[in-house]
Amino acid sequence: MSHYRSNVRDIEFMLFDVLERGEVLGRAPFADIDRETAGDVLRQVAELAEGPIGSSLLESDRTPPVFDPATGTVTMPQSFQDSYQAWVDNEWWRLEIPAELGGTPAPPSLTWALSELVLGANPPVKMYAAGFTFANVLYRLGTPEQQGLAQLMIDKKWGATMVLTEPDAGSDVGAGRTRAVENADGTWNLTGVKRFITSGTAPFYDNVIHFVLARPAGAGPGTKGLSLFIVPQHHLDLQTGEQGPANGVQVANIEHKMGIKASTTCELRFGEDADNPAVGWLLGGVHDGIAQMFRIIEYARMLVGTKAIATLSTGYLNALDYAKERVQGADLTRMTDKTAPRVTITHHPDVRRSLMLQKSYAEGLRALMLYTASFQDTVFAAQQASGDEAVAADSEAGMAARVNDLLLPLVKGCGSERAWVLLGTESLQTFGGSGFLQDYPLEQYVRDAKIDSLYEGTTAIQGQDFFFRKILRDKGAALGYVAQEVLATVTAQTDDGLGDVRGAVARALGEIQAMVEFLTGRATAAQQDPQQLYAVGLGTTRFLLAAGDLVIGWLLLRQAEVAQRLLATGERPGDTAYLQGKVAAARFFAGEVLPRLGADRRTITAPDTALMDLPEEAF
Repeated sequence: MSHYRSNVRDIEFMLFDVLERGEVLGRAPFADIDRETAGDVLRQVAELAEGPIGSSLLESDRTPPVFDPATGTVTMPQSFQDSYQAWVDNEWWRLEIPAELGGTPAPPSLTWALSELVLGANPPVKMYAAGFTFANVLYRLGTPEQQGLAQLMIDKKWGATMVLTEPDAGSDVGAGRTRAVENADGTWNLTGVKRFITSGTAPFYDNVIHFVLARPAGAGPGTKGLSLFIVPQHHLDLQTGEQGPANGVQVANIEHKMGIKASTTCELRFGEDADNPAVGWLLGGVHDGIAQMFRIIEYARMLVGTKAIATLSTGYLNALDYAKERVQGADLTRMTDKTAPRVTITHHPDVRRSLMLQKSYAEGLRALMLYTASFQDTVFAAQQASGDEAVAADSEAGMAARVNDLLLPLVKGCGSERAWVLLGTESLQTFGGSGFLQDYPLEQYVRDAKIDSLYEGTTAIQGQDFFFRKILRDKGAALGYVAQEVLATVTAQTDDGLGDVRGAVARALGEIQAMVEFLTGRATAAQQDPQQLYAVGLGTTRFLLAAGDLVIGWLLLRQAEVAQRLLATGERPGDTAYLQGKVAAARFFAGEVLPRLGADRRTITAPDTALMDLPEEAF
């Protein structure tokens, strides 16, 4: 067994007992996958993750890729290449691509559950395999010729990158200066420098298809002037699929990083050799770059959040295993008795507090991720039924799309922030001094997880996106939908002993509503007084995390309701302890975490905007 600890039972509980995803399986558009098949796939991928996929994580951190500047290529441990090949060869990735490209469509809720297993075991494996997902985007948005390239990407198992960030632009994508000039034959020549490009080179595929944001000559400033181009590492004949010489895109460097070292993070230079320009095609033949790239960005944000959540889960389970074995000290009630027997540290109150905090967040964040994915199920099914990418705004699928958009910043922002903090302050701490050593995987988990709060939009960006775009611009429609779902749960007249938890979630909902009212009021007032936006900006990150805690607390309550029902009926006697843990997690979170939302509300609604007037020299 590798470092990785999966939790298939918890995935299945949320998917099938709480979200009732079994109802969408075995029928169009998922007719080839029924409930039994889905369970089998989860278990097989878990076995793969705990075995060959996870086995190389530690070595690939100790022996990171080595870059050869003369060739623009890297070498990396054979063990990692074997892990990657194990994922490719087993072909479970085909569940994420359309039948037209040789896939077997599965509900996103199931495919994200599978992604959790791979991302928890060895995140770079899933990241290098992005070519399969990018091929799907190319197929949906591309011209007929480009759809043929999508098939080549699948058949030849090529890599792919999303290329946005520039050295002087960073998160301000609209400030990008990479240029594109059209050629007489309809192709485009690109010039510019991009950085922090994931999977720009690897030894296990012989071509990489770069999806590059660039500004066509004559286009206006900002994001609206950007278009999306497809630039292969090696020239291609789109008619025959024949691969030619190297294109004018150069891997100039790979970054030396704090963590997730097996993932090559590259600097790419386009068109620096006048004799070998970087030639590509305009995606879909239309100048719609940001909207097109956001198809990839949204997937990447979901992936980053899922990666963080998966790492927290295996971190907690590793800590739990250690705590059950580590004998130290006497029981607190007998601490002055020198003859008292030594006990495992799971007997100590603060260790139990720590473990339950890890458990409630790990399982609650997983629930958030799968709940979000369930709305993607609805959108996907509607698109398949209509044969159209667009869904009517006033339809069930239209609302599902809006709720998915609302929840994505929570998955990415809350998932990454909570995982990173808990891994370092609780999971590693459970090991004591041993957690600081490389004898256990926690120190690597902490380093590998930090990046999740930084890339694909920092937490501050997620907070601003959550409020300004997903709530204010949406006029609170998706937020209102989720609030009504929460309200229905907390007002249910059910005699299951969870009334106190419902009360705590109801109070938390009220705190969030008060935060929304305050932030919305200041945003409205900013139309006459722009400085009112400072009060909003000072609060959006705190608001994001508080909203995430509300949804987690609510989903833990839903899980506890199902667990109480199963305990009462006695229909799963083998799961009694697990179900008791579900009830305990909901109670713990309601008492330990949700009361903090009151302090969050008081802080947000009384911002110290004088901070914005402070001279820089005072910091």
